[in-house]
Amino acid sequence: MAKLDDYRRYVQQVLEQYSQLKPAYGEIERQLIFDPVRDHYQLTIVGWLRQQRVHDCLMHIDLKDDQIWIQHDGTEGGIANDLVALGVPKDDIVLAFHAPYKRPYTGFGVGKEQTGQRAA
Repeated sequence: MAKLDDYRRYVQQVLEQYSQLKPAYGEIERQLIFDPVRDHYQLTIVGWLRQQRVHDCLMHIDLKDDQIWIQHDGTEGGIANDLVALGVPKDDIVLAFHAPYKRPYTGFGVGKEQTGQRAA
């Protein structure tokens, strides 16, 4: 349980850091969406760029099976590297945006269902 509490804190910390970065143009707001009960975390953007509506998910992270699942990463450097810098082992980070057959080659975790150990 302490591990999951740490992971919740790390994920929120990293997303909060990214939420502080302001776009160079447009009337764009960054919104943090945290659901620590169900362990879903997102950073979204909403607003206007010239005459065009903007609404997008920049990052989406879930905690499941005692691992951090990165569902979507809209960063250049990779949020996984930020989490590793905070002390999260690479095996506990799953790049879920990669197909399961590719995950063993990412250098990160593969997910419990990949190894047949999925928690009930």
